[in-house]
Amino acid sequence: MENKPKKTPCCTALLAHVDAGKTTLSEALLYVSGARRTLGRVDHRDAYLDTHNLERARGITIFSKQATLETAHRDVTLVDTPGHVDFSAEAERVLSILDCAVLVISGTDGIQAHTLTLWRLLERYQVPAFLFINKMDLPGPEKEALMTQLTQQLSAGCVDFSLPAEEIAEAAAMCDEALLENYLETGEVTQGNLRGLIAKRKLFPCCFGSALKLQGVEELLDILDAYGPEKDYPEEFAAKVYKISRDPLGNRLTWLKVTGGTLKVRSLLSYTGKKGELQEEKLVQLRRYSGEKYTSPETVGAGALIAVTGLSQTWIGQGLGAEENTQAPSLEPVMTYRVALPKGADPAVVWPKLQLLEEEDPQLHLIQAAGQIHVQIMGKVQLEIFRALVQQRFDLDITLEDQRIFYKETIANTVEGVGHFEPLRHYAECHLLLEPLPQGSGLVFDSVCSTDVLDLQYQKLIISHLSEKVHRGVLTGAPITDMKITLLVGKAHLKHTEGGDFRQATYRAVRQGLMQAKSVLLEPWYDFILTCPTDQIGRAITDIRAMGGEFEAPEANGSISTLQGSVPAAEVKDYAETLAAYTQGRGRLQLSLRGYAPCHNQEEVVASLGYDPEADIENTPDSVFCAHGAGFNVKWNEVKDYMHLESGLKEEKAPQIITRNISRADERELEKIMEREFGSIKRPLYQTKSENRPATEEITIRQMKQKYIIVDGYNIIFSWSDLAELARGDIDAARRKLCDELSSFAGFTKCRLVVVFDGWKQKGNPGEKSQFHNIQVVYTKEGETADAYIEALAAEIGNNYAVRVASSDSLVQISSFRSGVLRMSARELMEEMETARKEMGRHFQK
Repeated sequence: MENKPKKTPCCTALLAHVDAGKTTLSEALLYVSGARRTLGRVDHRDAYLDTHNLERARGITIFSKQATLETAHRDVTLVDTPGHVDFSAEAERVLSILDCAVLVISGTDGIQAHTLTLWRLLERYQVPAFLFINKMDLPGPEKEALMTQLTQQLSAGCVDFSLPAEEIAEAAAMCDEALLENYLETGEVTQGNLRGLIAKRKLFPCCFGSALKLQGVEELLDILDAYGPEKDYPEEFAAKVYKISRDPLGNRLTWLKVTGGTLKVRSLLSYTGKKGELQEEKLVQLRRYSGEKYTSPETVGAGALIAVTGLSQTWIGQGLGAEENTQAPSLEPVMTYRVALPKGADPAVVWPKLQLLEEEDPQLHLIQAAGQIHVQIMGKVQLEIFRALVQQRFDLDITLEDQRIFYKETIANTVEGVGHFEPLRHYAECHLLLEPLPQGSGLVFDSVCSTDVLDLQYQKLIISHLSEKVHRGVLTGAPITDMKITLLVGKAHLKHTEGGDFRQATYRAVRQGLMQAKSVLLEPWYDFILTCPTDQIGRAITDIRAMGGEFEAPEANGSISTLQGSVPAAEVKDYAETLAAYTQGRGRLQLSLRGYAPCHNQEEVVASLGYDPEADIENTPDSVFCAHGAGFNVKWNEVKDYMHLESGLKEEKAPQIITRNISRADERELEKIMEREFGSIKRPLYQTKSENRPATEEITIRQMKQKYIIVDGYNIIFSWSDLAELARGDIDAARRKLCDELSSFAGFTKCRLVVVFDGWKQKGNPGEKSQFHNIQVVYTKEGETADAYIEALAAEIGNNYAVRVASSDSLVQISSFRSGVLRMSARELMEEMETARKEMGRHFQK
């Protein structure tokens, strides 16, 4: 007996706006291909893929289902998705695992608002698409008019594949320049050419027919068989999780597509769980479903859609093996409701039950706050389905109350946010750059911090803390979006930094940046298509304008006019019912989620919600510092004056190309400052003499970055316990010991060091500047404090040298901040010197 050639696996889904006949087409495809012997119907409540009692009761698809069929060359897994706009997220989740899709359009209705939403999703996920224009047996536009609509509103690559082969070849050649040149030379377009164009989303075959009467169904199957994409899968195991559900016995099912290698039953699978922990679990069973029935293969290969049992911590969008995680869905709920529980129900008991539904549909977005449960819903139909599911699964009769629009926030300008967390024996500081991004970008995290400044492990920790939390805006407490958050600089302590310290510093830095920024409130907007009698279009325009909507000029087609535009979701409410009422049922409003855009009445919404960002303790913008052995809180608008690191936004001056005379007076300006303070400066051997230079020359002057440390002498002495004890008996001995230790430190680290002692109270003191081995020692004159001298010196040389000021005096630290130089405490100087001492010991041992 000869072995049959192995067929190519092909995963395709049916997508459509509601009532386009999508489920009817799935029944026709199964029947015509021979996968089913009978033809089910939605109105008879015996459709093969609408298996849930809620689906059969309402006559709509709520949950995505799959069935299997075969064509001449392909083993097809057909996925039927919901068509109602409230369940768009369910349809979107399937797109990441598709090889191709069939977009079903009603020939009587033409392109609808939700059709455009689905088309954008197909483009986003780069899914090759075939079009089936259904209900062509009913009165409506002719094929030519529909093709014009398709090419104008969807793509010029839409081509009627019922045309003669020569005309299809000519139309396809127009979709690609290279193919057009070849076609003009040879007059040929091969089947491989057509398949390649379809795979690249340059060509979209269109098929016309009636699924109910089985017209055009066989032609669609032939087109899928001939032109469906052919993929090469890697040998290494990989899979994508696209759905989580439970069977009638309560077994948890993980639905996935194998995108590489093979998957065997009872094999161990290692993956990262929902909470970030590593899981290793055995696959108990593989199930290949077709409708409600399934087979249990021992092994499945790449390209297969399979449900597995035994995995307890998988999540929708997860990549397994070599597969990467799927991008976050673009469709989100726009309404939030409070879940009102029946009398006697304990929220703590109900919460984990509802989380099972959220696991199966992450777009529900359950929130628990102040002992109450809130849920995000797309619309009324999903609301009713959610209530029914809770009743069926958990025997709970809940109601959803307190409807609110789900707002988001972003920023309009770039700011630096800083956060510091330093209670006793803890330490972390980070500086973040917050930048606005285009609408729909979401949140992007990055780091430009050098590993010389902060270890890579701490940088990764900060990025993980940025992504782990829903950060709240400062206008209404809504989640932030559409911005890039970049780690600029950060600081940890060798001994005192613990795991949660950077979490606190990161959260506070984000919040502190938002408090400074110009925040923008975002609200969901719908794209709409409104049709009504022409003599009533005036009222419709007035209503849309009153809602704050935007629209194009209406188009009249006989007695019916069409108005297209966008409108805030908060204002639509029950307008579809209102429209139907004043048009005696002849008006129709179609809505599809456009996304988030600036709120049309931001001031009114912010005032009505009354959110106080400084009173939100869980999202505080303030920082914590340590002084005298205890932590103290610093308000967000004062925190920058206390930071231990300079601003990450401080720009280094670029090298300047200048033309000047031989005098070089400006070149010596900085040298005079240093000579005035510390005496003459020795010239490096490589410097050329001025007489060898031409009278005029072009020289690149680079900013000098020699390291300088300015030490507040007496502050360090009385901050170090051994020196403070010595100073009580002999202050001169304490000064000498400090200078000895600083001299050794400067010699080993090759930095220039100035130690300043305060002499402002000594009458007649003229001040003194001297050299102690390799460091400069300064005694200030009468009436001049060390603080003032350090501030003046730091300001004078800070722009041209890498200057740090060592002092635990808060006034000195603040003055250093004003001068734009780095600060270090007495404790940090001691730790740095101790590290250098150990390195010197190792060096001498070698």
